Amino acid sequence: MGENDAEKQSQAGQLFENFIQASTFKATLQAFNILCRYLELDPLDHWIFYSKLKSKVNSWKAKALWSKLDKQANHKDYRKGKACNNINCLIIGGGPCGLRTAIELAFLGAKVVLVEKRDSFSRNNVLHLWPYTIHDLRALAAKKFCGKFCAGTIDHISIRQLQLILTKVALLLGVEIHVNVEFVQLLEPPEDQENQRIGWRAEVRPMDHPVSNFTFNIIVGADGRRNSLQGFRRKEFRGKLAIAITANFVNRNTTAEAKVEEISGVAFIFNQKFFQDLREETGIDLENIVYYKDNTHYFVMTAKKQSLLDKGVIIHDYIDTEMLLCSENVSQEALQSYAREAADFATNYQLPSLDFAINHINQPDVAMFDFTCMYASENAALVRERHSHRLLVALVGDSLLEPFWPMGTGCARGFLAALDTAWMAKRWAQSVPPLEILAERESIYRLLPQTTPENISKNFEQYTIDPGTRYPNLNSNCIQPHQVHHLYITTELKDCPLERANSIRKSIKLSRHESEIRPNRLLTWCQKQTEGYENVTITDLTSSWKSGLALCAIIHHFCPHLIDFDSLNEEDAAKNNQLAFDLAEQQFGISPITTGKEMVAVSEPDKLNMVMYLSKFYELFRGTPPLAALRVGMGGNEMSAAPFRQSNLFRLRNLSLPRKRTPKEERKPEENDTMSKRRKRTSIKLEENQAIYSRSNGTEMKNATNQNKVRSMATQLLAKFEENAPSAALRRQESMPSNPMTPPLSRGSVASYTNPRFAKPQDQTHGASRPPARQSQPTPSSDRPPRDPKHVTKPDGEAASAKPLALGSCSRSLSVRALSGVLQRLQRLEERFDQRKARSLTQSDVPFSRRSIKERAAHLTALFGGRSLSQQASLRKEFPQNLGGSDVCYFCNKRVYVMERLSADGKFFHRECFKCEFCQTTLRLGAYAFSLEEGKFYCKPHFAHCKSNNKLRKRRADFPVSSRTKVSVGWTSSLCLGL
Repeated sequence: MGENDAEKQSQAGQLFENFIQASTFKATLQAFNILCRYLELDPLDHWIFYSKLKSKVNSWKAKALWSKLDKQANHKDYRKGKACNNINCLIIGGGPCGLRTAIELAFLGAKVVLVEKRDSFSRNNVLHLWPYTIHDLRALAAKKFCGKFCAGTIDHISIRQLQLILTKVALLLGVEIHVNVEFVQLLEPPEDQENQRIGWRAEVRPMDHPVSNFTFNIIVGADGRRNSLQGFRRKEFRGKLAIAITANFVNRNTTAEAKVEEISGVAFIFNQKFFQDLREETGIDLENIVYYKDNTHYFVMTAKKQSLLDKGVIIHDYIDTEMLLCSENVSQEALQSYAREAADFATNYQLPSLDFAINHINQPDVAMFDFTCMYASENAALVRERHSHRLLVALVGDSLLEPFWPMGTGCARGFLAALDTAWMAKRWAQSVPPLEILAERESIYRLLPQTTPENISKNFEQYTIDPGTRYPNLNSNCIQPHQVHHLYITTELKDCPLERANSIRKSIKLSRHESEIRPNRLLTWCQKQTEGYENVTITDLTSSWKSGLALCAIIHHFCPHLIDFDSLNEEDAAKNNQLAFDLAEQQFGISPITTGKEMVAVSEPDKLNMVMYLSKFYELFRGTPPLAALRVGMGGNEMSAAPFRQSNLFRLRNLSLPRKRTPKEERKPEENDTMSKRRKRTSIKLEENQAIYSRSNGTEMKNATNQNKVRSMATQLLAKFEENAPSAALRRQESMPSNPMTPPLSRGSVASYTNPRFAKPQDQTHGASRPPARQSQPTPSSDRPPRDPKHVTKPDGEAASAKPLALGSCSRSLSVRALSGVLQRLQRLEERFDQRKARSLTQSDVPFSRRSIKERAAHLTALFGGRSLSQQASLRKEFPQNLGGSDVCYFCNKRVYVMERLSADGKFFHRECFKCEFCQTTLRLGAYAFSLEEGKFYCKPHFAHCKSNNKLRKRRADFPVSSRTKVSVGWTSSLCLGL
């Protein structure tokens, strides 16, 4: 009896070894079925299948495998396989991500069924693995199935080998895998639920397959880009034309082949000589190339279109990418020759032979494809409910987020998504409200496109299905349940409002409104606005703007009173650019990206900077007709003198400040209440004045320019007064500097303006003889604030038509009186403050020469603090030559390449340099704050802290005087409050 048991154990060990060593998908399934039959095990009994198999196979190799899997299964998150024992899950697709999801759900105790429409793993391509992915696969005993897995410094594996490893692990854990089964669609639960409660099922091909009777409450789509599940819309990420070529050559494992070094990834920017030599010797022009040695010699490269045309690979040049790379337009022989030449040169002609491996359709394994466009699902999961049956629908792998192959993101981000989906399934099994589950899943999904080997947690030993162990500084509540109501679908499947669409052309993770502007649309808009201007021809977003005329033309198109376009000289590019930059900053608040001289010094402006800069003009003027068009459209009506709508001004104010990412400061009631009340009173007066004014017609229109000017001056003076007041206790007022670039507008000057493109000779003496507009002076005896014009009654139609001149005079006089009151109060405040300042300076007994440096600085600051800057000083900012470009890191000032570059608030930098200035924690694009004053980035908690410290330092710097001076300042502040 003992001999029979020993023989049975030996036979089981041999069958188990056959299963472990199986090299194809079919052989693996066949060996597993033979093993189960011999041991009399039923894989359908997933509860106890793994424990029974482990007890019946106890060879030394098997024990090493069991110890690895037991260590993984004993983690607390799995609760010994009972965390999801009420879950039935269907997974569509047997790719690496689908299999990885199945393994996690099996560890949680769920009943998992996986359907795969193929019966073989035929792809020869090789995957690059991130460090955490290697660690994850080792924890699943990958080394036991493939002894050469990531040996030494190897960081890649063939897709076929990876799928075999994951398939074997899934089978051992009780996952049902069905091949040659194609998912068609979801089947809703029937309406009649009285006799038997039938939940969600799937329609498959063949229709009589047992899977068609499987009822489930979770379904996971892992079938790649095709995505058979309905309800998920896709976003498109479109870049420059990128044509990739993959080639697999037979690996005979000879000594000569073993000596050939791999190429982990060489880009043109890193080794320009290599690519230049390749182009000169073979005529092949590449952007990058990768060579991995596995079951095949695997090459992948990005080729330039002109090179493919010259070599005859692409027959005809088409603008449309699909037509360009369609099979009819590609010569397969030329493509094979092209790939062979590139591989030969890249390996320094060391490979003895380059015979193409054969793919699953018995053709040479060489392919050319386009990855100009990549897609990502808008959401990662949704919930359907019909007839009291809920279904959780999720995506993983390429269905969720298409990878960018040069970075090796497919497998790494796919495994992260698989772990996130398992966490969501566990929460689903715990009966957490569906909206909370969806909100948490979408919050985590926002991080997935941003993940890199550098910004995920480095402690791989602690990785679990809990997202907090993998994503540092995770905020799983950034999306609230009320924001995902649309993902909870209770209608019939055919009426689903989220039906799958081809694509939605929006960039991934672009939350700011201005970031949605596409360069092509921006270019078209600029061309339209500058059409007809002399010496202005816009063909691109770089060199066409170097002369400065294009920028000036856009400003002149909407605000012709700001620029005399005819006087500009095309050869004086620096002056033109500086004029445009200064006007944009003074009039519209658009900060310059460089200076006029620097604009001329470079060969062509940086494209990304120009796109960002011009986008602000687009946002400001979008939908705003030019001044001349307004005048003609209103039949010469002088009300066209206002070139902007008020909404445009508010929209412009927001352009120069970071949105959403800068946390709001706590409101200080003692400082802001008085300001807001003062501003509110003034705005009410101005609105009433404008309401009366807008009802006037006829000759009253002649006063439109003066009315606008009075209102503008009053608003600017009041805003300047509030802006310069440090607090409610002390309000310092500086005189308002006049704008040297903006000439004063006389009555009718704007309305009678004619675009220089259509100008006719005019009589200059007529314009010169016109008397200047009267300037209102504040009356010294008027100590009280201006009278509130609320008592003015609204004239009816008869009165308005009978007395237009009276109304015009009344409206103008009210505005003049309002302005005079404001000017008088500001003048009195300034005089009193200057008197107190002079008194405090004269009270000092210590001679200036004997004072400390700190006291001298305080004395000079107090002496000149109230004076405004020179009127002629330009608002131009100085930009260092080594900063500001999209190819220079904002933090370390070193070169930053496109593939490793991030951008936030107009700054470009390396991923690893994007850290909080205070705590040096790595920041994410969705969670940071930027200080405009300091030009520094912070995490949100430290932004408020640093902000308060800066305010405290500034306040101390404003009062570095003796106690005697402090008393005088306090007395002055009481005077200010007495006003």
